[in-house]
Amino acid sequence: MGHRIAIHLRRCCVALLIVAFGLSAVHAQTPLTPDAVNAAARDAGDAALLRAQVLLDRLHFSPGEIDGRGGTNTTRAVAAFQRHRGLDASGELDAETWAALTADAPPALVDYTIAEADVAGPFRPLPDDMMEQASLDALGYVSAREALGERFHAAPALLERLNPDVALEAGARIRVPNVRDATPLARPDHILVSGSDAVVRLVDAEGTVYAQFPASSGSERDPLPVGEWTVENVATDPTYHYNPDLFWDADPAHAKATLPAGPNNPVGTVWIGLSKPHYGIHGTPEPSSIGKTQSHGCIRVTNWTARRLAGVVGTGMKVVLEE
Repeated sequence: MGHRIAIHLRRCCVALLIVAFGLSAVHAQTPLTPDAVNAAARDAGDAALLRAQVLLDRLHFSPGEIDGRGGTNTTRAVAAFQRHRGLDASGELDAETWAALTADAPPALVDYTIAEADVAGPFRPLPDDMMEQASLDALGYVSAREALGERFHAAPALLERLNPDVALEAGARIRVPNVRDATPLARPDHILVSGSDAVVRLVDAEGTVYAQFPASSGSERDPLPVGEWTVENVATDPTYHYNPDLFWDADPAHAKATLPAGPNNPVGTVWIGLSKPHYGIHGTPEPSSIGKTQSHGCIRVTNWTARRLAGVVGTGMKVVLEE
C-alpha cells in the first residue's frame, strides 16, 4: 500500500528490554562456513542449529531473528513444525525431526552481492527520546548491518560472524541466510495469537496450523485483549501518533507527537489494525526482543513477519487472541 497513515494507539507495544551481545564474543566462536552449515549433521553444533533456523524460517515456522544461538523461539518453532508433520512435539531436533526438516532442503547459506540500494542509507543514530525521534524526517536504519540483517532475517552479529573482515559496500559478496525464495505464504482462514506461547499462528479452513511466528503480546500491566476480533485495516510505512497520556510509564516531560515512518518507527513498517480500538499486529525496531519481552498490549512481530502477514490478511479476517 505504501501510504502513510496516522494511527492513534492507546497501547503501542514497545519492548521493555533488549539483550545485546558484544562482537568480541562473536569473533571468538567457531567459523560458520557455507560448506559446514549446508551439509551440517544434527550433531554439528552451531552449524546444525543455524541450518535448522534457516530451514524453519523458509517453511514459515519462524525462529524469529536468525542468530545461530537458539533459545525459546527456536524451540517453539521446532515444536510447531513437529506438530505440523505429525511428530512428537518435543521441541527437540531429534533424528526423525532432523530428517523431515532437511530432506531435499536447499542450502541454508548462500552468497549475495550487495547492491547500491542496500548501502545507500542514509544511516544515522536513532535517538532514544520520543520527542527527538519526532523531529526527524524518517526513522530509517542505523547502519548497513541493520538493514542487511533485516533483509535476511538475521541478527547483525550473525552477519558479522558469517562475514568477518568483509566491508559492507556495494559489489561485495557476503554470506547470508537463504530466506529470499521461500514458498509464498498461503492466505489463512484466521489468525490465532497465543499470549502464553508468545506466537502468532496462521490457521487454515480445516483448523490446521501451517505457519507460526514469534510475538510479544501483552503484560501483567497491559494484558492481551482476549477474544475474537477482525482485521480493520492494513497499512505499510505508517506514521505513529504518540500520546504520553495513554502510557503508564511515559516520560512526564513528553507531549503528543507524530513520529515519521521507517523501520525504526515504534510500530515498524506494517500496521494491521484490529476491530478492538487502538490494538493491532505490527512490526518493531527491536527484532531481537520478539517473543522474549512483554508489550503494552498490542502484538509485536518482526518487520519481516509483519510484511509476510500483510501479504495474506485482509479486512474482515478473524483474529483470535487467547492467553
